[in-house]
Amino acid sequence: MIPEAPLRPAGSGLAPEGAGWFVLNVRGARWREGDFGAFTGFEGDARFPQLGINIGVLEPGQPACMYHRENEQEDFLVLSGECLLLIEGQERSLKAWDFVHCPPWTEHVFVGAGAGPCAILAVGSRSDRSVLYPVNEVAWKYGAGVDTETGEPAEAYARFRPDADVEYRGWLPA
Repeated sequence: MIPEAPLRPAGSGLAPEGAGWFVLNVRGARWREGDFGAFTGFEGDARFPQLGINIGVLEPGQPACMYHRENEQEDFLVLSGECLLLIEGQERSLKAWDFVHCPPWTEHVFVGAGAGPCAILAVGSRSDRSVLYPVNEVAWKYGAGVDTETGEPAEAYARFRPDADVEYRGWLPA
């Protein structure tokens, strides 16, 4: 029998302690915020070994991360608001309930758009992850591009401040 993981205070929210099953409302989860918006990953001291899942909230003009490609599939569902998808050097406008599938090595990043916040559910594999941050003019236009191609996340994100714990501020629709 798999035990329930208790929810413990983490930052301004809650996170599971241990590797058991749990139920956690998104609004009560641990939220973090930085140069790439606000997000929750639902994890506590035990990371999910196979599947990464998070909800990110972007303000208009704010990129979700640096433009990149990786060796694992990723999938995204826009939950609310509007955003731009920069994918393979193209720009695509997205709105609530648009789904994006990125096969391995698809170059991509999301940028908030519209008049208010955009919430995106992101799901990806956690196996043997390899990532590359290519130089891309479209990504640079939105502040999501690197000067020099790198496979090192620490290099790609060196100029940005670390994420900090924040209280949930009503980003998600009722």
